[in-house]
Amino acid sequence: MIIGVFDSGRGGKTVADTIIEMNPGIHVIYVSDAKHCPYGEKDDETLYGLVSRIVRGFVNANLDMVVIACNTATTRCIKRLREDFPDMPFIGTEPAVKLAAGSDAKKILVLATPGTIHSERLETLVKDNQKKGQTIDLLACPGLADTIEFNLDEDNSKIEQKLGELLKDTDKDYDAIVLGCTHYSLIKPMIQKFFPTAKLIDGNEGIARRVGAIAEEIRKREA
Repeated sequence: MIIGVFDSGRGGKTVADTIIEMNPGIHVIYVSDAKHCPYGEKDDETLYGLVSRIVRGFVNANLDMVVIACNTATTRCIKRLREDFPDMPFIGTEPAVKLAAGSDAKKILVLATPGTIHSERLETLVKDNQKKGQTIDLLACPGLADTIEFNLDEDNSKIEQKLGELLKDTDKDYDAIVLGCTHYSLIKPMIQKFFPTAKLIDGNEGIARRVGAIAEEIRKREA
């Protein structure tokens, strides 16, 4: 079985690697659209044009499934993609608010691109999962994804500087930090320094499990 995974750069590679690790026998074709990073600052029509072109390539290659390894592209495009490509199974990526809210965390911070922070989907996730007595704060991080994309392993000081600018006025006593952009998973140690007692949460393992479940459904249908 071959699946397509894409993101606006290297961030989604963490998702692809987790899928491969947890699902032996599944082959992954990964598309990194670094030319158009970041997705989070594109308008809806521009963004849909970019992601639909990638998806059409996967469809034309007769792949079995598509994983949108980008929170922004998922929250803003997955519904339309499913309408335009009804025969292709899609798995999206969204901030792991449900996972964080289901833990014993009392104070949660969601870090994400402006596009994800202001999406209706994130608003719904918070509304549906926030427990009584639990605080869920949202923080838009403009420019962080592309700073990571173009500086990781080359000049991490620029990433640390960007984080400092974004987090300088943020409380440090959060119990859990939701990494609402796949790029952020690449800099967990840097983020942890700002929130030394918090648990950092992304949704990579949940996506990989979902891929495995849908893959099994496809195999049973084709048997």
